Amino acid sequence: MTAAVSERQLPIILALGTTQTLAWASSYYLPAVLADPVSRTLGISNNWFFGAFSAALIVSGLLGPWIGRHIDRVGGRQVLSISNLVLAAGLALLGASTTLWSLAAAWLLLGVGMGLGLYDAAFGALGRIYGDGARRAITGVTLLAGFASTVGWPLTALGLDTIGWRSTCQAWAAAHVLLGLPLNLLFLPRAGTAAHAQQETKGKPRIPFDRTMVLLAFAFAAAWTVTSAMAAHLPRIVEAFGATTTQAVFAGAMIGPAQVAARILEASVLGRFHPLLSTRLACVTHPIGAGVIMVLGGGAAVAFAALHGAGNGILTIARGTLPLAIFGPGNYGYRLGLLGAPSRICQALAPIGFSLLIDPLGGWVLVVSSLLSIAALAALMALPKSSPGAGGRPAPVIA
Repeated sequence: MTAAVSERQLPIILALGTTQTLAWASSYYLPAVLADPVSRTLGISNNWFFGAFSAALIVSGLLGPWIGRHIDRVGGRQVLSISNLVLAAGLALLGASTTLWSLAAAWLLLGVGMGLGLYDAAFGALGRIYGDGARRAITGVTLLAGFASTVGWPLTALGLDTIGWRSTCQAWAAAHVLLGLPLNLLFLPRAGTAAHAQQETKGKPRIPFDRTMVLLAFAFAAAWTVTSAMAAHLPRIVEAFGATTTQAVFAGAMIGPAQVAARILEASVLGRFHPLLSTRLACVTHPIGAGVIMVLGGGAAVAFAALHGAGNGILTIARGTLPLAIFGPGNYGYRLGLLGAPSRICQALAPIGFSLLIDPLGGWVLVVSSLLSIAALAALMALPKSSPGAGGRPAPVIA
């Protein structure tokens, strides 16, 4: 990629990286801080709060194919801008909630907003703009948005301590209107001016769920099941191996930096190779980390978290770059939506599923998560050497 093209990408990468950080911080990462105070105020169990959150993830996954198809037709500017308004409305309703029903309605709106505004939509927008050259932009956006929890959790906690959870939700809603919406409107090109303009097709595109699609969907679903389970239970799991509370908290804090470090590695070194190579490598880091903590005990909690985080950081990029490399930019957004729907549903179900497994298995639940990662790797190893890309052209895949 030439320096001139990189310079043209930079404003969009910075804008989308900022809006993605905002979107993730104010939706996906919100329950970790606000679940307890909101539940106490409304007089409900935490389980109801997380149940509504899980339903929101399922909604976002089910909407994915439709949203991706719309991005393929008109570009991402419209969709991502609408996401800011929908997320703002959901956050405002969450801040005003007084009953379980209003809480559920708020998370329903937030689920729609997450479907419209998180990574799959952003990747689809970049694929619409840059076509086959979107890999660097996707990596850049995820590199910036990798700090969403690092930024979001402290800001939400600060708001909770100073202005209360209701005003904190309203502040996040205002940020979408005053920051996210202008950035998406100003920096994302209109569909007619996109550098990569796909030929618009009438009606619903036909994307067969062939062997390659099934293998990719399974690999992403298995990998993201592990990601979601560890996000919910990692401190509890490492404590089961003897880690202290301090060690467990510090291990959890290392996941974010490990993700960012891995994404820098992807941008600087692994970006020279087909993304299937980095995706396969990402699937082995969690089992390696699990093996380390199983052998060495809780004192190796940080090593486990760092290895898990590194793999997760690359898998996030692969969710956008691997389908683009295999199939090309044709109907890219729609394809991402189809591939992402099973992952979102698994993400929603993984925390409760692993919670049920931890009671009888304790820390050895990592055997289950490692087998899932290995199954994802096996699916990636079984991918055919080529698959039809846009317009029926072959897209190379390394063996």
